[in-house]
Amino acid sequence: MYQESQFLAAKDLLAQLIACPSMSKEEHGTAQILVDFFTAQGIPANRLGNNVWASNKHFDASKPTILLNSHHDTVKANASWTFDPFQATEQEGKLIGLGSNDAGASLVCLIATFVSFYTVENLSFNLLLAATAEEEISGTGGIEALLHSGDLPQIDFAIVGEPTDCAMAIAEKGLMVVDAKVKGIAGHAARNEGVNAIYLALEDIKNIQNHSFEKVSDLLGPVKTTVTVINAGKQHNVVPDTCDYVIDCRVNECYSLEEVLEALKTIVQAELTPRSMRLNSSRMEETHPLVQAAKGLGISLFGSPTLSDQALLTIPSVKIGPGHSGRSHTADEFIFLDELKQGIQTYQNLLTTLSI
Repeated sequence: MYQESQFLAAKDLLAQLIACPSMSKEEHGTAQILVDFFTAQGIPANRLGNNVWASNKHFDASKPTILLNSHHDTVKANASWTFDPFQATEQEGKLIGLGSNDAGASLVCLIATFVSFYTVENLSFNLLLAATAEEEISGTGGIEALLHSGDLPQIDFAIVGEPTDCAMAIAEKGLMVVDAKVKGIAGHAARNEGVNAIYLALEDIKNIQNHSFEKVSDLLGPVKTTVTVINAGKQHNVVPDTCDYVIDCRVNECYSLEEVLEALKTIVQAELTPRSMRLNSSRMEETHPLVQAAKGLGISLFGSPTLSDQALLTIPSVKIGPGHSGRSHTADEFIFLDELKQGIQTYQNLLTTLSI
């Protein structure tokens, strides 16, 4: 099914997306590029905010629907870039530019795959392509808004495009960021007065550091809780009466975010307030037809510690795409052109092999 023309079209679309700044919440330009692309292909496209989606021509509501999803927003370019981040520079077999690896390559490869299946009759499944916004900030105006809009058909499972070297992440850790506040009693530092909130916080932090969650995932490992920020005190001679710290919680699929929060409450003195309970862990069972198709193609399976829009999906999903995760958010970000070809071929092979 793969044709060189598909690669060339994907490369051209990726170059257009790179050339249009699309930081989170500022993706209106790339959304229009995507709408224009589908229109040129004769494919009706829909838009909600900066989210763009389309379904295959012979959509049949009686068949299962597969979501093909990736994002077109980027982080801001850091100061270390030596190339123009908003110009697609082709050099030594690479395409260099902001968002090329994360996740422009995955997005254009998914689009190329969708287009190649668009007019196929008698598929055993439907395809729904969604190019979404605000992934880099886990924003409410991205995939979450689209899923809650009521505009989409029922979706059975999803392929989320992110740079994984075309290995398949069948599990992904969730994220919960918790603000902790410890209350002491103010006093004069020169006398034996007050209750130092910093010392109370240090007790908490030691307990967090030493605490182990019993259930360990074979793919994602243990729940990981890390104190990453601490703040207290305003002047040297006053015993502080409050100390604030932040806990970064990376949660495996063995626990809900609520369970981890309740466990933390039992080992600290602080008042705990989660910033969000939206970003859940996920796992697709190895018996699922999509995972079986991947195994048949020799695609390696793994569990991912990093977050994606999978965290906002309530359906089974996997994460797979061209490019290397370590290049994401780096200066002079790039994708190898051969990786673009590999991405299209991998997605097409998965859907061709899939038996449902």
